Amino acid sequence: MSGHGYLDQIRFLLVDDNAFSRQLTRRIIAQFGAREIHEASDGESAKEAVKSFKPDIIIVDWVMSPVNGMEFVQWLRESDDSPVPFTPVIMVTAYSHLHNIMQARDAGINEFLAKPISANSLFKRIQSVIEKPRQFVRAEEYFGPDRRRRALPHRNEERREDQEEDVIDLGPQSV
Repeated sequence: MSGHGYLDQIRFLLVDDNAFSRQLTRRIIAQFGAREIHEASDGESAKEAVKSFKPDIIIVDWVMSPVNGMEFVQWLRESDDSPVPFTPVIMVTAYSHLHNIMQARDAGINEFLAKPISANSLFKRIQSVIEKPRQFVRAEEYFGPDRRRRALPHRNEERREDQEEDVIDLGPQSV
């Protein structure tokens, strides 16, 4: 892992209703040099935070009330009120079944991390959104980072023109 100072210019927003989880995440990213770290205890307060703080990376929990992480990400990506729709989002949750990962991906998250988190796993997700940013895509029912992790070979030389999306490869780090 890169050492102290790697994240010293990156502005973080931590969104989690669990104060202990926010504190743990704060300590981990501070160890890697993050200095500007704002916190929000739910999706509603996170909306206000992004308007005033404009973070570079958002780390968000899924299960919160009154506005959960998924609703917050959908607002971030799609609302006219969102000042930073392209901000990388790392979803952190204990709900890590494949259908949850797919739902989060379809809402426009950049990376997914299952709880309990480790410093190494969180760092790898942060490093990924910094060093391998994905192009944003607007489709009929989706706006967010390109969900394809890598180009996959196509079975047919001629692709169907009515095909909405290519095969999605979540990659080993997402499961």
